[in-house]
Amino acid sequence: MSGVPVVLGVESSCDETGFGIVSDGVLLGQGLASSASQHAEFGGVVPEIAARAHLEAAVPTLRIALHDAGVELRDITHVAATSGPGLATAVHVGLAAAKSVAWSLGVPLFGVHHLAGHAAADTLEHGPLPAQSIILIVSGGHTSILHVKDLVADPIEHLGDTLDDAAGEAFDKVSRLLGLGYPGGPAISKAAVGGDPEAFSFPRAMLRPGDQPYVFSFSGLKTAVARTVESLERAGEEVPVADIAASFEQAVVDVLVTKALRAVQEKGLDTLVIVGGVAANQRLRAVAQERCDAAGVELRIPPIRLCTDNGAMIAAVGDLLVRGGASPSGLQIAADPSAVLHGAQLPLPAGFAV
Repeated sequence: MSGVPVVLGVESSCDETGFGIVSDGVLLGQGLASSASQHAEFGGVVPEIAARAHLEAAVPTLRIALHDAGVELRDITHVAATSGPGLATAVHVGLAAAKSVAWSLGVPLFGVHHLAGHAAADTLEHGPLPAQSIILIVSGGHTSILHVKDLVADPIEHLGDTLDDAAGEAFDKVSRLLGLGYPGGPAISKAAVGGDPEAFSFPRAMLRPGDQPYVFSFSGLKTAVARTVESLERAGEEVPVADIAASFEQAVVDVLVTKALRAVQEKGLDTLVIVGGVAANQRLRAVAQERCDAAGVELRIPPIRLCTDNGAMIAAVGDLLVRGGASPSGLQIAADPSAVLHGAQLPLPAGFAV
């Protein structure tokens, strides 16, 4: 490893504690712990529980990552950490851990925007991003379409976001309505396998002429599912869980893929990258591949292990920043739970135009 940067990435924005180690664009190893089971009875993430879980998992997960990578802590040359956005108490824990490691080793620290981490995750599987691409981020807290050039050197253009629920949040809420549990994404997908995606005609919001082309809304879809379930129950009819799950899933996927492909075509590009926890959804992967193939667009989606929150994706951003000659953020960097995505590094470098 002599002379080659070895970057440790730390992620703690929600309910996953992640440490990853990347060197020269290659993932050497990672460790990941999840507190999802502790939140299941509440139907969503409880910030205080998540923060305590991060505290308990930090050191053991770091050790797992080091062992997986076959390196010693003293081999780490740079540290990168999610400094926003995310749950305030959760972000603070990971950032504090990253500062401790960086200070103890005397190495530079980079603050990283969580969503840039999702975008960088794909580079660990498919190599550098093209000169320009459209990136669709779909997760529990975010649904966004981004126009990305150089991920760490150029401003990131937000083409559109969700007006209300993120796609992953809608999965969680509908899963709860159907009694399928938490987290909702895997539960809905499992239930939908035996269902008919055309059994119910749920709304595809923001696809009418005149609607904002890259903006999403999923609250109306969630309400439509709730009213369908209530109507069936009032009538004393059995609720066809598989059909409702499949129809809901298809409605979400239709909107995501339609808008993302529209962005690719209207920007005159040829690459679509889909990342985030919902990118693990098999129907989304299949429909996106089918429609991209038909449109002559290259589709890039990282493997499932890199879709959910993880330290590897943060290390990937840190590695890109180091190789790009970026100045470190420094030990004084503060957590920014509401950070808006303008660039991959937090805080934004001096003179960075947005």
